Formats: sequence, C-alpha cells, structure tokens
Amino acid sequence: MTLDLYVDGRWTASASAERIDVVDPTSEERIGSVPAGAADDVDTAVAAARRAFGQWSQTAPSTRAEFVSRLADELERRQDEITDIVVAEVGTPRRVARWAQVGLGIVDLREAVTAAKDFPWEEPLRNSLIVREPVGVIGCITPWNYPLHQITAKIGAALVTGCTVVVKASEVAPFTARALAEAVDAVGIPAGVFNLVHGYGPIVGEAIAVHPDIDMVSFTGSNSVGKRVLELAAGTVKRVSVELGGKSAAVLLDDLSDEEFATAVPHTVRACYMNGGQSCNAQTRLVVPRSRLAEAEELAAKAVAAYAPGDPTDGDTKLGPMVTAAQRERVLDYIRAGVEAGAKLVAGSVDAPARTGFFVEPTVFSEVDPDSTIAQEEIFGPVLSIIAYDTPEQAVEIANGTIFGIAGAVWSGDPERAKSVARRLRATQIEVNGGKFNGAAPFGGFKQSGHGREGGAFGLEEFVEIKSLQL
Repeated sequence: MTLDLYVDGRWTASASAERIDVVDPTSEERIGSVPAGAADDVDTAVAAARRAFGQWSQTAPSTRAEFVSRLADELERRQDEITDIVVAEVGTPRRVARWAQVGLGIVDLREAVTAAKDFPWEEPLRNSLIVREPVGVIGCITPWNYPLHQITAKIGAALVTGCTVVVKASEVAPFTARALAEAVDAVGIPAGVFNLVHGYGPIVGEAIAVHPDIDMVSFTGSNSVGKRVLELAAGTVKRVSVELGGKSAAVLLDDLSDEEFATAVPHTVRACYMNGGQSCNAQTRLVVPRSRLAEAEELAAKAVAAYAPGDPTDGDTKLGPMVTAAQRERVLDYIRAGVEAGAKLVAGSVDAPARTGFFVEPTVFSEVDPDSTIAQEEIFGPVLSIIAYDTPEQAVEIANGTIFGIAGAVWSGDPERAKSVARRLRATQIEVNGGKFNGAAPFGGFKQSGHGREGGAFGLEEFVEIKSLQL
C-alpha cells in the first residue's frame, strides 16, 4: 500500500488502485506514479477540511499568518530540493525554476502574511460592524505549468483568512505538490486544514466542483476545463474563482529610440519563452510599427539564438522541453498552422528537434494576421507572433482583439504615454517599459481569461465573506 494522499494531517492511501505514471519530459522516462484518485478520496478530504474549519476559522489571524510564515520558511529551506523536482516534472530550466517556480511560491506565502497584518478584518460603518470572515472549505484545482506557485497563490491567502483547503494538483506534475504537503506537515499546520488528493480532472476535479460541502472552488487551468468547473459548481451555487488562458500583447509604440527598441524586442522574446512559453501570461504577440517590422524581425531572430533547446539541469539552458509529448504535438500543430496561413517563419521549425525529449524549436513568426489562429489562440509554447500596425489606435485594437485579457506590456519613449496606453489595455497586469513583477499586485483575468484575483490583499479578498452586525 502506497501512502500518497495527505488527508487530515496524515499520509494515507487512495480508495483507487489505479496509478498514473509521471514522465520526465527531458528523458521521456517514467520517474514515478501517483494514484488516480476516486470521488471517495475527495469525500474523505472534504470531511476532514470541514471538521478542521470550525477551530481554524476562529483562530486569530496573526496565528494563522504565523503558520503560513513558517511554511514559507520551510519551502525556502528546501528550495534547491524542490527546484530539482520541478525540473524533473516540468522541464523548466533549473536557474528559472529556482526563482520563478519555487521562489514565487515562497513570495506568494510571504505576501499573504504581509497583507494579513493590515487587512480590515473588522471595521465600523455607521451603526454597523463590518466583519470579514472565511468563506469555508476551498477546493483548489491547479495546473502543471507552475506546480508550486499555482498552489501557494491560493492556499497562502486561503489559510490566512481562516479557510481550509482540499488541493487537487495536476497529475502531470504531482511531486512538487507532495513536497509542499511534506512542508505543511513539518511545520505543524493543524490536521485537516490542508489536504492533498491526486487524480484526474474528470474524476477528482469534478468531484470537488460538485461537492456540497465545498464552499468555493479556486481553479487555474485551460478555458475549456474552467468552463466545465463553472457549470458543475453552479449546481450548489458555490463561489468560483477562475484564472484561465492568455494571449498577451507587448505593444511597442512609435516613439521608441533605436536603443529602446533594441531593449524591448529581446525583453518580449524572453517574456514569451519563459517556462518554454507554458505560461498564461506569456507575451506571445509583439505589436510593432509597420515601419519597424524588419528591424523587429532581425532583433527577435538574434534574441532567439540564445534559446537553443537544451537539458534543463544545465545552468546555461534557457529553453527546456514541453511538459508532455501531447503538448509538443499541440505546439507543432500551431506552428504548421501558422505556415499554412502564410505567416513568415523568421525562426523555428515545423518539426521537433531530432533528440530525446519533448522539445520544440524556439519560433518567431512575422507578418502575422491579427485575426489568424496563431494570433488568437493560446499556443502554450515558445512561439512569438510579430504583428504590424499603422496607427497607435490600431495597436490598442490589436492588443485588445482576442477573447483573453490576463497580461501585456507597453513600451514608449514617454513614460506617461506608455501609462496612458496601458490603461486602455483590457488585461490585469501590464508591464510599462519593462516594469518588474510585484507579488503584492493583483493577478487574474479580464474577459475569458477569468475572474477573481490572486496576490497580496487582493488574494485575501477572494476568500472572505462580508457580513454586517447591526449595532
């Protein structure tokens, strides 16, 4: 009997005997397995979370925050070890995995702790006392592309606010979630507050979405699955927060100097290829003045040379494999669609490299029709589309011209002009002239990129109900 699930403060076996193999995307070799969990496992985990909720919800916010702070410390202590797990499961290059995968997971927890200090748990309003209290038991359904960060972005805020959680991690990259559960156990978070169940989405994920004793679902993943979760959750009228796909645009305005333009293009290539392009906020569309299209092509092609696919354990590698063989084929199909549609292939190939591993050549298209498939659909791979515009107004229209709205960028020689254009983009996080990431800022989606926010105090707001005591 294998004890793979973490439920009610202890490791336990699944009710299902079926196993799911986990494959290293670089070697294509099996590195282990986890249970294909059953609905009964979800029932057990939810019951544990419900029992724990009463006491945990009444624990002082400062005490809850202290537990989350200890969890961040434990993950920091194990950062190198967990980085190795992410590299093996996802194929993220190690130097990126350490700060963007594990490092951001730690940031999520620390930002939740910081936000809790000044959070308005109670405040007077005329003759009322406004009270913010935890929603209840939260079902967290998370993807494989950032297997720690996508969980900690949810549980840090949920636990600080007094909620208890049942986590369904991706079956593609489950061992990072196991390491997180080990850290939860090590720091003594009370039994039942955090629970981990492995399994397939149509079984475990759907059991979470429909469960009558789960008060809210926080989901990150594809649009198709997110819509399914929303449909299923409607039956019990539970709250649902969804963070879905993206097709982010970097808009380079027409007033950039040659030096500024030469900075903005490779920055966008990097923002597109981060984690192999397997990021919902990847800047996959580079929107440039038509007069500078050839210049953008040349700069992008030069930048791509640094992203030769390689072993993610090598410190010099910037581009690892796609996470699965199916994901590699999906990306290659999109590249072939771009060629068939007449886009100019500046860099890359319609074929995978002749080597072991689920690799794709870093790809750049130019002369891309903004309404074409590769400019409209989320590819989730290292594929950049360069799109030309004639007027700044048209650039904004192109940037906003998809069903998505999760992130983006604006570059201008005039910072105030850049901010003015950024305000017009229908997305949640907009880089202005290469602005740095801020873990306390809200992250989430406009339009079909979802609704709800994660990060800092904005993340805490997702997991509280508001009541008034009339005095």
